[in-house]
Amino acid sequence: MTRIIALTNQKGGVGKTTTAVNLAASLAALDRRVLLTDLDPQGHATMGSGVDKHALEGSVLDLLLGEKTATEVMIDCPTAGYTLLPGNGDLTAAEVELLELAEGRERRLGEALASVADEYDVVLIDCPPSLNMLTVNALTVAHGVLIPLQCEFYALEGLSALLDTVEQIRESVNPDLAIDGILRTMYDARNSLTRDVSKQLRDYFGDTLLKTTIPRNVRVAEAPSHGLPVTKYARFSRGSQAHRVLAKELIRRLSL
Repeated sequence: MTRIIALTNQKGGVGKTTTAVNLAASLAALDRRVLLTDLDPQGHATMGSGVDKHALEGSVLDLLLGEKTATEVMIDCPTAGYTLLPGNGDLTAAEVELLELAEGRERRLGEALASVADEYDVVLIDCPPSLNMLTVNALTVAHGVLIPLQCEFYALEGLSALLDTVEQIRESVNPDLAIDGILRTMYDARNSLTRDVSKQLRDYFGDTLLKTTIPRNVRVAEAPSHGLPVTKYARFSRGSQAHRVLAKELIRRLSL
């Protein structure tokens, strides 16, 4: 059965898109059929997949507006190993367009994915770093939420706001929405603040906190400029190995 996972955190710079791209590639390397959906107007997941966001003939915006089907917009990324629904700056218009709809605006992404989702084992949605209508669409269609989180002082405050939004989505349109895991990114165990925040997360969230951590790693930072996941750019780096471990943990946890 297909698992649709929204990667979201309203705080930018936490490694959300990096996680989306590298998790997609890692799952694909483990023989899972993966569809990566770039719902962020920055289009970083698209660029990180080796696709020029400025030269798209169709994007997720076309799906949300009902102007194209998912099949018409999909791009195969053979080097990375997954299929991409690309996004770019055009998605900034989606917020206004969706708000003007009288009803069903939070379900547009779900309607667009319905015709193709069953062809994949996992659909990953890279959400924008804000709790806007695009993110609401992702949370409405998703079975679970994966939350990348940097272990810093403001992390817990931002996490609280996100969890409140998840609860609102459960109460209104998606009662089965689960928290698939909280992922610590840019992790440095030598830092006392990192250790303190990790302890707070573990005490409060228990098993919801994933065992895998993604370390700070220069190869992970370099890979997007080459249009490659780090698992292809530097497969033996610490960052690459961590994302493979993450994929295996989620496969076990979610029976992917």
